[in-house]
Amino acid sequence: MIGMARERRLAEIFVEVADSLVEDFDVIDLLHRLSARCVELLDVSAAGILLADAHGALQIIAASDEHTRLLELFALQHDQGPCVECYRTGTIRTNIDLTRTETTAGWPRFAAQARETGYVTTHAIPLRLRSRVVGALNLFQTTPQRLGDNDIALAQALADVATIAILQQRTLEQSHVENSQLETALTNRILIEQVKGVLAERWNSSVDDAFAAFRSYARARHLRLSDLATRIISGDLDTTAIPAPARPEDHHG
Repeated sequence: MIGMARERRLAEIFVEVADSLVEDFDVIDLLHRLSARCVELLDVSAAGILLADAHGALQIIAASDEHTRLLELFALQHDQGPCVECYRTGTIRTNIDLTRTETTAGWPRFAAQARETGYVTTHAIPLRLRSRVVGALNLFQTTPQRLGDNDIALAQALADVATIAILQQRTLEQSHVENSQLETALTNRILIEQVKGVLAERWNSSVDDAFAAFRSYARARHLRLSDLATRIISGDLDTTAIPAPARPEDHHG
């Protein structure tokens, strides 16, 4: 029964993605949703999608949650970590035991911070289309339970969907357009990071809650996250128009 429910959920997710791939869709919002779906479907604790910038360094583009410790862990892979290796070789790395120094010898700082954050296992899956690798999907687990072959195949399918979303079929043959799209996505992510911080401070809320409220407001008005972020930063939109997230004490009534 669990298998049937998961298959149904999987079908819904691929339909959701297909519906999103319209002209001028919001790639960052879609990748955030895909990261969250990885956690939901694969029984992992966290997921993130990293993209290579023009210099071949990996940058975080989307994460299943916005906790600072998790984002710092993804950011560390700018220069070291399983995702860097995965991106450079185009080869999937799964069930990496973060507690064993022999399996993490190439990236000690990353492994130490991952363990400190509570993770014991990680997986790195290439974002690849044919011979082109544009980044990696990173999964973390707080338990040593292995991901089986079916889960790994599903993770790769989600990574493939993310890759297609990033590249968009119609620009695949135009590498200059494709590169500028990747750069735009990374620039937009930085803008959104700034706004998350501004809103969290203004509302005295967690960054996760601020980001959820920001996304809800954008989605309800069919605005792209980057466009809304630009308007907030330029002072073009009064942030009091965005409903603040509920505070924990509000739930006790």
